[in-house]
Amino acid sequence: MSIAENRKALHDYSIEERFEAGLVLEGWEVKAIRAGRAQIKEGYVIVRGAELFLVGAHITPLPEASTHVKADPTRTRKLLMHAGEIHKLIGKVERAGYTLVPLDLHYKGGRVKLSIGLAKGKKQFDKRATEKDREWQREKDRLLKVK
Repeated sequence: MSIAENRKALHDYSIEERFEAGLVLEGWEVKAIRAGRAQIKEGYVIVRGAELFLVGAHITPLPEASTHVKADPTRTRKLLMHAGEIHKLIGKVERAGYTLVPLDLHYKGGRVKLSIGLAKGKKQFDKRATEKDREWQREKDRLLKVK
């Protein structure tokens, strides 16, 4: 079940591979995500040392959140993945010019997971071609539906 999607990433990047990562969250963040107050559109994934971090994702705290914890909606959150996967991603990001973008925040087995994509940026003409293909597909479906 999807919580938040990053549709802009699919427009701006061509996704080569998808990976799933866990998130290190605080209690108020989990409650806010369950209430649907998460947004990953401006988020991005960075590499620090041998670890991955989600930066810029916004989780709005609930008004009923605890009073003794100062909630920071855009704090940097650590991503949890197997060491082999992390090293593979780091190698591709550093050598091949790839970028790591958050694609989807979802539940899996009662836990919050983040789908990240190994992506290359699209040029403007690639974006236009993708949009043209999407419009043609929509028009084709419309024509086939009428008959």
